[in-house]
Amino acid sequence: MREFWIIFKQSFLTKAKTKSFFITTLIMVAGIFLFANLPSIMERVGKMMGNEEDDRVLVVDESGVLFDRLLEQLQRNEQGISLELTEDSPDQLSEQVKSEEIAAFMELSFDADQTIQANYTTSSLVDQFLPSTLQDALQNIQTEVKAEQLSLSAEQVSKLFAPIQFEKHNISETAKSEEELNQARILVYVLMFVIYFAVIIYSSMIATEVATEKSSRVMEILISSVSPVKHMFAKVLGIGSLGIVQILIYAVSGFLAYRLSATGEKNELSAFFSLENLEVSTLVYAVIFFLLGYFLYATLAALLGSLVSRTEDVQQMIMPMSLLIVAAFIIAATGLGNPELGYLKIASFIPFFAPLVMFLRVGMLDLPLWEPLLSIGIMVVTILILGWFGSKVYRGGVLMYGPSRSLKDLKKAVQLGKE
Repeated sequence: MREFWIIFKQSFLTKAKTKSFFITTLIMVAGIFLFANLPSIMERVGKMMGNEEDDRVLVVDESGVLFDRLLEQLQRNEQGISLELTEDSPDQLSEQVKSEEIAAFMELSFDADQTIQANYTTSSLVDQFLPSTLQDALQNIQTEVKAEQLSLSAEQVSKLFAPIQFEKHNISETAKSEEELNQARILVYVLMFVIYFAVIIYSSMIATEVATEKSSRVMEILISSVSPVKHMFAKVLGIGSLGIVQILIYAVSGFLAYRLSATGEKNELSAFFSLENLEVSTLVYAVIFFLLGYFLYATLAALLGSLVSRTEDVQQMIMPMSLLIVAAFIIAATGLGNPELGYLKIASFIPFFAPLVMFLRVGMLDLPLWEPLLSIGIMVVTILILGWFGSKVYRGGVLMYGPSRSLKDLKKAVQLGKE
């Protein structure tokens, strides 16, 4: 076991001391703090750039009454849009828009049926919020005007547009509320990303590390003092431990960034990332499926990395493995809206899809205990089989040099390992 821990320590410390690891971790931590403070930063930048002037709209009111009513409507809804009545002609205002003296202007009038006619002119190709807000306000005014024509009172109008009473009832004793379901959906989505990127990054790191040692002929020295099987699992555990440390750094940074940026106001962002309604079982399953998913793909990556002699061939060799995890993420992502779909249940018991798909289902649904346990059992058996087969391939693959012929080298590696 001494040789195992030496290689484990070497795999962990060698990667941890590299500039790329340090810089990547530092950039990610800085990005987490930046994202947590993004709303306040955008607000400050907006004030510095004077963006509040972009919401000023000049109005040509041919009706003589719509401007005041529109202004009152916007103030009532606290939209924060500045309206300014003008006597300039539409042609003059168009020239001002072209020269960027003003952002937009609007012409208001009534037709013969007392229907509001509004023409909004702007030079912006992406401005959707401002015209949509003005349109909604004018629609409310149009309702009031038509109600006055029909001699309807405010009470009658409110009854006319009264919403129906529609309530949903779930007879399941453990059913989640809509708020809890939305929070679970966001949490599952974030943790799915963590599992997905961790498996992609660290599995590729293992394959590249093995190929690098082979290309430098260091492998021949290593396997003379330690068995290839110990070498493979030491690599897997060493880089896996480094990945766990890096993810813990990100988690602690995210928690601190959220706490330091909190202003005490409850909004949609704080509701999404609040941990008040978080179930402990969800985090437990996240850790379990992360570890199982990592060992499953890391063992496969070490196996494939042992077949190549040049680091340039690593990405081509692990491409099928990468496609598997991409397919798993796509399948899981399609179930965020409806995790009860039939194909998700089937995919959650397929070992290469289970880390993401079963975690999606167990995080959002009230599943019987046997389902996640069965999925975990299938993954454990798959890892053991893959480890047994991988050790045979690895034993011969680390001694193979020359151009790689992709997966056709598996048979040759197994035969060489027997010798």
